[in-house]
Amino acid sequence: MNNKGLFKQKANIYVIFLSILGIALFSLYGNMTFDAYTPILWTLMACLVTVLVLCRHFTILLPPKGNALSMDSAIYLACIFAFSLEFTLLILFVSSIIGALYQVKILWWKHIFNFATFSIMIVSAYSVFVLMGGQAGVISPELIHSYIFALVVYMLLNVFCIGMYFYLLDAASLLANVLGVIKESISSYISILILSLLLGILLLHQPFYGLFLFSCLLLVLSYAFKMHFKLYEEASLRANVDQLTGLYNHGYFKELLEGLVKEQKAEKMSLAMIDIDDFNKYNGYFGHLQGDELLKCFGLVLKEGCSGTNYTLARYGGEEFTILMPNTTESDAFQYLDELRKKMNDTYFKGVEILPHGCLSFSAGIIYQEGMIDSSSELLGQADRALYYAKAQGKNKVHLYDEKDVVQKNLDEEKEIELLEQQVRIFLSKDINTYKHSKRVFTYAIHFAKKLELSDYEKKTLIMGALIHDIGKLEIPRDIMNKEGKLNPHEWEMIKKHVTWGKEIISTNKDLLHLVPLVELHHERYDGKGYPHGLKGDSIPKLARILCIIDAFDAMTTERPYQKTKTFEEAIVELEHCSGKQFDPKYVPLFIEMLREGEMRVDREIEAVNV
Repeated sequence: MNNKGLFKQKANIYVIFLSILGIALFSLYGNMTFDAYTPILWTLMACLVTVLVLCRHFTILLPPKGNALSMDSAIYLACIFAFSLEFTLLILFVSSIIGALYQVKILWWKHIFNFATFSIMIVSAYSVFVLMGGQAGVISPELIHSYIFALVVYMLLNVFCIGMYFYLLDAASLLANVLGVIKESISSYISILILSLLLGILLLHQPFYGLFLFSCLLLVLSYAFKMHFKLYEEASLRANVDQLTGLYNHGYFKELLEGLVKEQKAEKMSLAMIDIDDFNKYNGYFGHLQGDELLKCFGLVLKEGCSGTNYTLARYGGEEFTILMPNTTESDAFQYLDELRKKMNDTYFKGVEILPHGCLSFSAGIIYQEGMIDSSSELLGQADRALYYAKAQGKNKVHLYDEKDVVQKNLDEEKEIELLEQQVRIFLSKDINTYKHSKRVFTYAIHFAKKLELSDYEKKTLIMGALIHDIGKLEIPRDIMNKEGKLNPHEWEMIKKHVTWGKEIISTNKDLLHLVPLVELHHERYDGKGYPHGLKGDSIPKLARILCIIDAFDAMTTERPYQKTKTFEEAIVELEHCSGKQFDPKYVPLFIEMLREGEMRVDREIEAVNV
């Protein structure tokens, strides 16, 4: 038996126990001797039962959650104060039978449970009332403490009996349940106490007229609060609904997710974030008014797709939408979104033929959550990343978020490299030649990394290091960088400092610290005659030794102001000549092999960089 079944079994046992206890108390204290009451009392009893039935039908709805407040408790307390325990239990019994006869949609065991709960509350409240000096038939200001204690016991038992049931049903915090109900209903119970005292006084002095006034008050309050709650719902709806599409808005959706986090409901749940493909292009071509019509149409198709489900659909902002899918596995969510995507593709809207896919389409990212939710922001962030992955794969696609997914990993690396390239382009904007050199070395590194037996982390580090390895040249004066002819010793020493300056620049960004060895040490030589530290052999990090070969080859084959350009073959001869001296002999043959294997392809890519 699973936990849910176990909780339900405990709740059922509790219902049976409480029902037996309540019925036992009714049998012990209830007086079913009919000749004990006068005809007037019987008539009054019939009127009280009628009013009790009206109370259960005309409840008072309280915003914001629509909790129903019934006046029957006020009548029971008034009868305790004005008459006797036996009289009160008798009208409870008769009204419960009548209620069960006309409220046939309510399960029979609930009628018994409610009757038993009221029996326990009434008997306990009356016992405390008498214990505190209260006397039935006498309502006096001097006895106010007895009325208050009776109400407190009545209220606490009501809250505890109901709260314990829900606690056993889903194992939520009992204290939190009880305190929550008390907080929400304390003002209602104070109102019930006041009404019970007023009704008690009327029952003692003008019983029938008093009941008539009470019934009128009940009907007026029920109607007034019903109208008030209706207006509140309408105002809440306007505040929670997007006026353009008629769907829930961003604020409501965020509040809903925060509520799930706060309640910590353990359930299977999927969250989808949807974005209309190329909406800005459509909006720019046809204008905002037509774009709004497209949003309406899109929202309507989504709404039709969600009809008949318990999914919550919202316009998250702009052309983004979200769907919350409780008790939905990742495979079911994926299938549902993919079918919805195909339906959207088949929905024609004026002008969509100008879009890249030639139809109305969207990209969607799905995040699946099982168990406790740590953070709504984290959940939305993962759904947003899944949406990015869907768009990065060509749009009109649904992507299920998975941290182990190879596609996601590759896209993350591409995005990281793209951001790094943007930084390099900005930093080296004053020296376009150095930027082009960095891009060429980057291209070589991509191909060489595929050939070498490197881990995924090493491949990524080598490629990113190749892109940013000459960042320190930003500090070198432009006249030295562009000088034609041979550099003098002073100028050459300044050129050599670019590795140290590069290290200093990179070290300011903690996300790039793993690239420092490549930036600082790519001019170290295998024979120990390099700079800045004169490291030798394997004391030079492996990736820096590999980058040294790539960097030198591109420097030899690219025109520079202070050195003569070599052809590819001449540069290859130079690499072989310096193998074991300047370059690691292990990697030189592999690099040359890579060049010969993919010479035409690499040449075209390098040529594109130069252009």
